[in-house]
Amino acid sequence: MPSLPEPILLLFYFLAAISIWLGFVSLRGGVQFARYLQAEAGKDYPEFTPFVSVFVPCRGLDEGLKENISAIFSQEYPAFEIVFVTDRRDDPALLIIDEARRSFTEAFTKESGPTMQVVIAGAATDSGQKVHNLRVAVSHADPQSEVFVFVDTDARPSAHWLRSLVAPLRDQGIGAATGYRWFVPVKGGLASHLRAVWNSSIASALGAAEKKNFCWGGSTAIRRATFHECSVGEYWRGTVSDDFALTRALHEADLPIKFIPQCLTPSFEDCGWRELVEFTNRQMKITRAYAAHLWKGVLFGSAIFVLVFFGGIALVVARVLAGLSFATPLLILLIIFAMGAMKAHLRLRAVALAIDDQRIRSLGTTLAHLLLWPFASLLYLCNALAATFSRRITWRGISYELKSAGETVIIRGDD
Repeated sequence: MPSLPEPILLLFYFLAAISIWLGFVSLRGGVQFARYLQAEAGKDYPEFTPFVSVFVPCRGLDEGLKENISAIFSQEYPAFEIVFVTDRRDDPALLIIDEARRSFTEAFTKESGPTMQVVIAGAATDSGQKVHNLRVAVSHADPQSEVFVFVDTDARPSAHWLRSLVAPLRDQGIGAATGYRWFVPVKGGLASHLRAVWNSSIASALGAAEKKNFCWGGSTAIRRATFHECSVGEYWRGTVSDDFALTRALHEADLPIKFIPQCLTPSFEDCGWRELVEFTNRQMKITRAYAAHLWKGVLFGSAIFVLVFFGGIALVVARVLAGLSFATPLLILLIIFAMGAMKAHLRLRAVALAIDDQRIRSLGTTLAHLLLWPFASLLYLCNALAATFSRRITWRGISYELKSAGETVIIRGDD
């Protein structure tokens, strides 16, 4: 078998050098993420517990919805209201919410438990349904509310989540406080674990750099005054992504975003391959529409990695079959893999400090994060390419065309 032409080998080694450097930078970021989580884990913020409005946009039935809603009701916080908002009165989620209402009416007195209201926002016409729901819901907030908190129905916050998320806002210089989603597979399965690994790399982009942090709409707190001073409602107009628009509003106001590791929020869900591809493609298409520079970074970074790592595997096999030396490309692959596995290990160990669930510490989860990260990078490349050729997404049964950061066209809504 003939060996590869010299120019191709030189190109491989050139790209490998770039990939190793990017891997080192990524590993350094993983170390910083782990250190930040460890430092914040034992930090106690001064007491700050104003009345809070917790907004919960709903549409359809999430896996574990009853448990997720119960976790919101069970917050150890002095006084807050929960505002559930959906677009239609026949939303099946309302049955679960009503069951929770009856259960907690018996369990709490008016003084010790949260109050609750349900808002029917109607169908969106020029924005994402979730964004439309939130724009309507905030107008129904209790007049005494000082802080707005946003949480998704697929999140299951810990009992201290609300107190931890609100406490940093005692410093009025903080624009918002945020957590992030951490997928925890329930029954396991390769697709579910791959989604968890794919998502984990986004979580580790958060940290001490408050000017670079972003808000996740499923676990964010912002002062009511800041929300209105930054005109967040206007930034939401015409968008499909509540968190990208909120982040943009705060960045343009030069306000920092505080990442709270205690508010890393587990989503106990499984998925199949179709759901995996749909979810990851949707996230990348949204990223391209609202943060094109991040999409470009993912496209080129993952392309280099895939060419070097998976191309390197093919190169090693080809040289073995040809009876040629393969030590150098194999060493490159081992270095790249080791750096990625080290970052995954550090990240998972740090997150286990914030989320107290045995499944995060299980052998299956550990092996998934150590071994599947190269395939998550391959999936990122596929997602970035999909976002190159299409701006159409389907989210909670509604299809959208993302024309620009400020223009969303509803293609099809379910009946």
